[in-house]
Amino acid sequence: MSGYVFIGDDFTGASDTLATLAEAGIGARLCLERQGLDRLPETPRGRGAFPAVGIATDFRACAPSKVEPRLRALMPLVRGCLPRFVHYKICSTFDSAPHVGNVGAAVAVLEEELSPALTVIVGGQPGLHRFCLFGTLFARAPDGQVHRIDRHPVMSRHPVTPMGEADLRRHLAAQGLGDISLLSRPDLPDAATTLAAMIAGGGRRVLVDAVDGTDIEMLGLALSLLETGGRPLLLVGASGVAEAVAGKPAETGSEASALAPVPGPRLALAGSRSAATAAQVAAASRYTRLALGAGDIAGEGQGLFAARCAQMLAAGTHVLAHLDPDADYGLAPDALSESLAELAARILALHPVSALAVAGGDTSGAVVRRLGFDSLSFVARAGSGVAVCRGHAPGTPLDGMRLMLKGGQVGPPDLFDRFAA
Repeated sequence: MSGYVFIGDDFTGASDTLATLAEAGIGARLCLERQGLDRLPETPRGRGAFPAVGIATDFRACAPSKVEPRLRALMPLVRGCLPRFVHYKICSTFDSAPHVGNVGAAVAVLEEELSPALTVIVGGQPGLHRFCLFGTLFARAPDGQVHRIDRHPVMSRHPVTPMGEADLRRHLAAQGLGDISLLSRPDLPDAATTLAAMIAGGGRRVLVDAVDGTDIEMLGLALSLLETGGRPLLLVGASGVAEAVAGKPAETGSEASALAPVPGPRLALAGSRSAATAAQVAAASRYTRLALGAGDIAGEGQGLFAARCAQMLAAGTHVLAHLDPDADYGLAPDALSESLAELAARILALHPVSALAVAGGDTSGAVVRRLGFDSLSFVARAGSGVAVCRGHAPGTPLDGMRLMLKGGQVGPPDLFDRFAA
């Protein structure tokens, strides 16, 4: 039995939830869809003996027609874990659309397959400066100011899923998920009573406000008290969901483990073209930074670029290969991520490293899958929203590799240099 199963709709978000659970002292493993679940280590209690099990996907970048069959295929394994909580982990900014990353379509499948006692949507993650008040989402921007999400200078102009609606109930209704009640912040002290009444009365879905850590704690207490008759609770939201369920971080040695040295140079690959990642690339003074041109990511040019990187790594140089924010690579986002993953594999085939950093949610997922990892376990935090993990690929030279995976918008400016140090 695993009391908590989380399904991440992108890789870096899933690794952040892994970190949140591990920091609270909960044993967790993040798997790469079905193959990772099938290969979890056996214990006397079976494969489901981890208190928390995660499944990393790329659903955020997929059309609903591709998500539905893959999600349904996972459900027998999820049900087999006998979870109390099933968490569909999405981005804290809720950026999604009917045609891609459709949260409503995924939740509808989960509800049909799991018959949850209640679907609870958590609207904020205060630790990442995402706030939900009266069902309206706000987020802090790179300039330090907090904006309504549909007026946010980055998320309102997202190249794939721009946020044009800040009312999350309206936003999700446009994705087919209607009939959502609201548990607003003033009513959070009575959350346990309200949620229990919803379950007793046949309520299906509720959106819960969250503005600060106290709101998350009150929600967590309410969830722990609910009687569900053996049916799971379906939780939807960012890692604030895991914070609510797991409680405050335990006093562990994860910081010390982050300082344990690993030999050799670092390879870093920046597949995100966000302003935050661009600033991190510019601040990476410990690396030789190589901007990728359109001819460097496919065919013969890719081979030449990989050989160049491998030669530098062999000389002991940290290498950071990154996309040019202004370049046109002539590829769709998913194809570009796959090309970067193939580049990473070619570099590592020529010169393996013990530590790899990847920026960009889609790129992170593509790289980890291409390199053949079955699952990840948590090592330490590298910054808010950024996890350092250990990759598990038994029987291969990459088994035990240290991986830093980050989304485009998160992490401090000196993140790459920290990883090199």
